[in-house]
Amino acid sequence: MGERAPEDGEVKSLRLLKMHRLFHSGVIRKHRRRIESICLSLAFVVAMSGVAKANPYLPKPGEKPVTVRIATCAVSGGFAHLYTALDYGLFDKYGIKMEHVYIRGSNASLAALAADEIQFLYCAADATIPGLAAGVDAKLVAAPLVKLPYVLITRKGIKRIEDLKGKALGVTRAGDLSARLSRVVLKKFNMTDEVAIRSIGGSQSERYQAMVANVVQGVIVTPPLDVRAKNDGYNVAYRLVELDLPFIYSSLHASSRILREKPEVVQRVVAAFAEAIFFMEKYPDKAKVAIANAMRIKDEEALRAAYNVYAKEIVDRRMIVPAAAVAESMELVRASGTQVRKRPEEIYDNSFVNNLEKSGFLKELWGNDPQRLSR
Repeated sequence: MGERAPEDGEVKSLRLLKMHRLFHSGVIRKHRRRIESICLSLAFVVAMSGVAKANPYLPKPGEKPVTVRIATCAVSGGFAHLYTALDYGLFDKYGIKMEHVYIRGSNASLAALAADEIQFLYCAADATIPGLAAGVDAKLVAAPLVKLPYVLITRKGIKRIEDLKGKALGVTRAGDLSARLSRVVLKKFNMTDEVAIRSIGGSQSERYQAMVANVVQGVIVTPPLDVRAKNDGYNVAYRLVELDLPFIYSSLHASSRILREKPEVVQRVVAAFAEAIFFMEKYPDKAKVAIANAMRIKDEEALRAAYNVYAKEIVDRRMIVPAAAVAESMELVRASGTQVRKRPEEIYDNSFVNNLEKSGFLKELWGNDPQRLSR
């Protein structure tokens, strides 16, 4: 038997089907990029919905924002993660209305924290550990930066530490972090009796201006002031990272009251800081704008230097407060004559940063490498 010839209706249907296929293949070729773009957008939306589900720290729909206050104890590029979080609404994302105030000095800042005038403090932990060890009722809850970024800058004729003989280093006041670091550097070079330590007060920028005016001949500062100093013709005589000291730099402190009454708020603030670390790495230009706004600098080289140090070289994505460094720092405090009333484990609480890893939050941000110390 021969094959049946298709009837007229079937021929028309086959032709229409063929034309339909040709038409759509042509449309697909013509609009391929647009279709691919739509597919990528849909994939991004799906991915972000997965992240949202894995982020247990976001506020519920309709939830009223919680207002809290955070202080910085200085104006420093080392607080770049806080500046970035404030400028780009990362606290708002977590249902936190964050009010930022500046309180000069670690002692005054700790006093405000203990009185719950502020609920959070962002300051160098090594500046606050003496007060915490002596009994101030607050705790360290996260430590994004964990190495010494400080440098000693000196006047034009002073290129080595030994050249400081008979000269003076400027510090904020006796016993503060700038004074303690200055003494450590002089001790390393056996220059303790050869160089004066002069209390001149002021911020890092103000102490720098005192050096420019030859009131003192050297000051310890953090980036980006080192770049400014070099551009002005002064010297970077020593980088304190070479001391290899246990050091905890920019750290988040929480008042005892908020820890006791609103631990969920502390957790959300800690999550916002973790996202700020991610944000700075992903968007370097935006991070540099935040640093520029806070530091009032426009020099691109200085901004790049600050970004590299604080977003890459000394940042710890996990923000763990290092127990060994706390213990060693407290021993140094004890040796200096300060009466220590607390044990090391009583001045920090790593449960909030540990929760970020346990919940899968850090893995959603960083994939399988959340523990890497960025370099």
